[in-house]
Amino acid sequence: MMGSFSRQEFFHELAEGCLLPTTQQGLEQVWQLLVICLLCRLLWILGLPSYVKHLSTVAGGFYTLYLFFELHMVWVVLLSLLCYLILFLCRHSSNRATFLSITILIYLLMGELHMMDTTTWHKMRGSQMVVAMKAISLAFDLDRGVVANVPSPVEFMGYIYFVGTIIFGPWISFNSYREALEGRKLSFSWIWKVCVSWVKSQLCLVTSNCVAPYLFPYFIPIYGDKLLRNKTKRKIRGSVARWLLAYENALSFHFSNYFVGYLSETSTTLAGAGFTEEKDNLKWDMTVARPLHVEFPRSMVEVATSWNLPMSRWLNTYVFTSARNLGTFSAILVTYTASVLLHGLSFHLGAVLLSLGFITYIEHVLRKRLAAIFNACILSKKCQPNCSHKNNKVLWVYVINVAFSTLAVFHLAYLGSLFNSSVDYMDDDEESDVANHTIQKWSELSWASHWVTFGCWVLYRIIL
Repeated sequence: MMGSFSRQEFFHELAEGCLLPTTQQGLEQVWQLLVICLLCRLLWILGLPSYVKHLSTVAGGFYTLYLFFELHMVWVVLLSLLCYLILFLCRHSSNRATFLSITILIYLLMGELHMMDTTTWHKMRGSQMVVAMKAISLAFDLDRGVVANVPSPVEFMGYIYFVGTIIFGPWISFNSYREALEGRKLSFSWIWKVCVSWVKSQLCLVTSNCVAPYLFPYFIPIYGDKLLRNKTKRKIRGSVARWLLAYENALSFHFSNYFVGYLSETSTTLAGAGFTEEKDNLKWDMTVARPLHVEFPRSMVEVATSWNLPMSRWLNTYVFTSARNLGTFSAILVTYTASVLLHGLSFHLGAVLLSLGFITYIEHVLRKRLAAIFNACILSKKCQPNCSHKNNKVLWVYVINVAFSTLAVFHLAYLGSLFNSSVDYMDDDEESDVANHTIQKWSELSWASHWVTFGCWVLYRIIL
């Protein structure tokens, strides 16, 4: 029994029973994907015709989709074919992005509700999201003139099935894909970026599975005199213990996201994308997530941005900007609604993302108003060095910023309390259980984050 382990025995079992198997399973699941990414990278530097390069990444993308989803990959393929059909039929229209977005939305809703069981559909959620984001961004770029012409079928499919992003993401633009196919020379900085991102991904995986779930019961004696106790039989009593358990769940969820983020950095960079070029200086600097900006945030606005930088950039460029004429608040709601639809019709995800929309907006306007009143650097985003605020490096400014940072951690624990493995794999018949789980979890925490957000809104209206 785990409860009878000494501290030394527990750490020994943790290393042999969790750390090593987790690392081994992580490598077993993705090594073929990484090998294919490397092969495509090596193929592209040979100076082959462009259509051969497009076909190679399509073949690699198809193979990896089959590895992860087997014959269920057909739903991803159908979505990509549907996207190109709409782009071709609307090639003379200036509203391609609108038509394509509506088509993708209908397809995703039909998939969620009718075409197949929720569990299988949700396993492909990441790839479906990447395909949808790529196709929509291409349509917007065509409408805005960023991309001159509708690409050929093989070029479009090469972009959609780019082997470095088709499984774990992230989203990259069509022009970034074209630059990747030019085949930059192999370099030490490239392989160093791949290795660093891979090591970080494994550290985050281990933290998510083996460290975060035992963060408090095995390192901080908050559950009684016996430090080591069977977690499944433990009764959480008291508001402090409930909040620490919520933070524990949130932290595990956070690091699973960082794992995917760093893994996507690894595969994308290994395949030859994810760089910036200034004159003759090539930097392999793709960044998907900023964990320190999430775990030690300045604001919830910073959290929303740092959680997934490419997706945040996509939402800002193609959703928020397009909806800006509706007003800031309406544009934010449209943006988070789009994020909900892309992530799938899951009650707890929708509840979290829409709550996040309200939290970030109210925090932004409140801090903007306070910054104007006190003429101080207390905005949601850090001020530039040459900002016009009179008060920037005084003690009370630091105190206010730390208070908002603490409030952001509080919101993160509250929102992240919903996520655990049992919720992620509920099927169609259990969706009502997901809703009940969401309501129960937030009820246990007295709906505190929502009440605090409402209080911040009241304060903002008073000082407006």
